[in-house]
This record gives sequence, structure tokens and C-alpha cells, in this order.
Amino acid sequence: MQKQYCRVGTVTPVTGSNQSVTTLEFRYQHFLKKAADATYRNTNLGEFFSRKAEELKKILESIR
Repeated sequence: MQKQYCRVGTVTPVTGSNQSVTTLEFRYQHFLKKAADATYRNTNLGEFFSRKAEELKKILESIR
């Protein structure tokens, strides 16, 4: 029996390609939307999504 390698939990690095920028922009918009939606329901969850959006914004600025 051969060893099988599971890909669950693996991380694919985001490089500076055009496709990765598009993916990061999509994620940024997604987290902004989720933060706006969660702000009224759960303050902690809204803050979490806001911080994630800020992190993605910094990464996008450094790539561009």
C-alpha cells in the first residue's frame, strides 16, 4: 500500500500574478460585505471581518 498525501489544510501562497490580485480583491470585498452584515448582529464578528479586510488591503497595496 502506497502512502497518500492529504491536501486538507494546505496553504497555497499568493504570488504577484494578475490572477492572485483579482482573488485578493474579491476576498477583500467579501470581507467588507460580511463585516457590514455582521456589525448589527454580533460586534465581535464584525470586528473580525473588518480586521481581515484591513489585512487584505495592506497586502493589495504592497503588491501594486
